[in-house]
Amino acid sequence: MNKILTALLFCTLTSSAVFGQDDEIRPPAIGISGTLTDFVSPSRIRSTSLNTVLANHQMAKLGQMKPGIAITYFRGLQKHIDFAGTLGGSILNYPFQNHPYFTDKLLVTADAQLNFKLTTEKYWVQPYVTAGVGAQEYDGYYGAFIPMGLGLKVNLWDEAHFYVTSQYRVPVTKETSSYHLFYSLGFAQPFSKKKPKVVVVPPPPPPPAPVDTDGDGIPDNKDKCPSVPGVAKYDGCPIPDTDKDGINDEEDKCPTVPGLARYQGCPIPDTDKDGINDEEDKCPTVPGLARYQGCPIPDTDGDGVNDEEDKCPTVPGVKENQGCPLIKEEVKKKVDFAAKNILFVTGSYKLSPKSNKGLDEVAKILTENPEMKLAIDGNTDNVGKPKKNQVLSENRANSVKQYFVSKGISESRITATGHGDTMPIADNKTAAGRQKNRRVELKLSYF
Repeated sequence: MNKILTALLFCTLTSSAVFGQDDEIRPPAIGISGTLTDFVSPSRIRSTSLNTVLANHQMAKLGQMKPGIAITYFRGLQKHIDFAGTLGGSILNYPFQNHPYFTDKLLVTADAQLNFKLTTEKYWVQPYVTAGVGAQEYDGYYGAFIPMGLGLKVNLWDEAHFYVTSQYRVPVTKETSSYHLFYSLGFAQPFSKKKPKVVVVPPPPPPPAPVDTDGDGIPDNKDKCPSVPGVAKYDGCPIPDTDKDGINDEEDKCPTVPGLARYQGCPIPDTDKDGINDEEDKCPTVPGLARYQGCPIPDTDGDGVNDEEDKCPTVPGVKENQGCPLIKEEVKKKVDFAAKNILFVTGSYKLSPKSNKGLDEVAKILTENPEMKLAIDGNTDNVGKPKKNQVLSENRANSVKQYFVSKGISESRITATGHGDTMPIADNKTAAGRQKNRRVELKLSYF
């Protein structure tokens, strides 16, 4: 092992800068590595000595170490100093002093370190010394340790590299952590490639100044009137404007009659004299209003409520009902009577046949008035759980809705809503009050 490290160090010190990196500071990179955790060797060293362990070949064998995996974030701080943050995990039996375990559990470690490199990023091989702080969690026990060790980074291609580290982790919280060795071998890839250095080429010398006879800032080789001062938009010639309206003749559709720019040099056209020019007036021969693009106020059903405010634009109505017809009182009474006589089989949402007569009367009203809409609201008393009452009220409202649909009423004209026990109209503490609260309300409207 010592011979290998000596050879790598020799390669590092003798490698040339042809690695191709312009920046000697390590770019941000993410790495993944396989790890080995060794609790055996430190225990033997501490009980005897390092020399004794090495002499007797008592260092832990590969089978005595526990494998794991780790993810590391690298970032160069200076040419010879990198930051490394590692999160790792391993399944093992942790040798706590006062907490023996008989089964393997997950050990999670996290550490932050500084890598002090012997060489910069321009060399292929970079040995380094590492030191930092770390924390761990094992079966609900938290501990802290200090990682110290050696590492080696070998650059590959496109700034990718592999790395190997060997750490001796010294416990800070000795009740929940132990001395151990930690080895890792991994591969890292930078987030992005380094930008090559930009070689700035000096600009060529400026060409000689062009000739400008009339001094208007336009060189003679581009000036159509080289002896008369002009402007650039007319290629060096003066601005022509026959009618003196400020619009040059090339852009003026009425070059002999003064006009305005928004009408391309022509006067404002307004045939019906309503203050809206013909280009914007959809009714140019009939006076109108601006909000209707020059047309009179539309009122399709002739009820005195314009279509934009009329909720029933094709059915004559009254202003008080937003342009819709008023629903007659006798119709409302029929609907209220039908609603009060909507009955269900006890404890269910199945309609009782006794409800049919009133509901048929409402269906007839809807059939004769195809513009009308119907709102169905189901309610319950507070007996039972609120969630169950909510579902029951929704099911009962939908049962009534489906009855009307079965009578040929379009489903789009009907809304069914369940309110559960949230909208009582009487005291739920009495039987009479609860009976009033168990109800289905029907409401006709045109919108």
